[in-house]
Amino acid sequence: MPIDLDKALGADLPEQTFSWNASDVALYNLAVGAARDPLDTAGLRYIDDRTPLVLPSFATVAASMHVDEPPRVSFPGVEIDLAKVVHGAQSVSPSGPIPAAGTATTRTRIAEVQDKGKAAVIIQESTTTAEDGTELWTSRSSIFARGEGGFGGDRGSSEKVEYPDREPEHTIDVPTAPNQALLYRLCGDRNPLHSDPEFAKAAGFDRPIMHGLGSYGLALRALVDGVAGGDPAAVSKYGVSFAGVLFPGETLRVRAWDTDAGLVATASAVERDEAPVLGNVVLGLRR
Repeated sequence: MPIDLDKALGADLPEQTFSWNASDVALYNLAVGAARDPLDTAGLRYIDDRTPLVLPSFATVAASMHVDEPPRVSFPGVEIDLAKVVHGAQSVSPSGPIPAAGTATTRTRIAEVQDKGKAAVIIQESTTTAEDGTELWTSRSSIFARGEGGFGGDRGSSEKVEYPDREPEHTIDVPTAPNQALLYRLCGDRNPLHSDPEFAKAAGFDRPIMHGLGSYGLALRALVDGVAGGDPAAVSKYGVSFAGVLFPGETLRVRAWDTDAGLVATASAVERDEAPVLGNVVLGLRR
């Protein structure tokens, strides 16, 4: 069904009220590579039974942790086949430390619908508040839908990070397990692209790929541990664009540069000649 721009642009999506607990946070942390070494006491802070460390990227799954069906791309004026859709970009700005348990409500609107000619880009903006009205985080995400352009909308623009012309100050290798995507799917993303070999082949891959948001979490966890002193609460902003795929079992190499405006980074797959996985990575830190 063609995108109906009049219905889609600016539309408010249904509010989501949800709860999470320390076990949900610990599962997410394991899914993004935390506590790989059970003798590493620093890593064990991510799976503490009552107060595990909470990565800001947990915000992307907090509302969907217990969803057990594949996602649908169905919004006002928008009905798109899931097989046509890839994640374009994701960012989160936590207002402060995210609690290890709580109840919150997310309010989302479609902020932009870009017409790229042969594709469409749909951008959502969300605000999540606690039960007492305190803002917990804001987020922004975009999806890229192949074959859905040509509906008469603005082409829009894209934001690109400027990287320093020097070697990065930080290089962090993040190994992943062959079943990393199967673990991450328990955080609420049951898209068969990440678990079903036949579905993955039909989509053009020789095997299931890692969730884009899984790579997003893997990179943030590595940056928190390697640059932010292991303190997720130090993160004021985190955003990426999705530049390619990571296959479970590969090593994600994160390269990061310190700049006056914060940290910028890239992430690549080591085993495939450092094929791009994440680009335009920005990390703001509270000092």
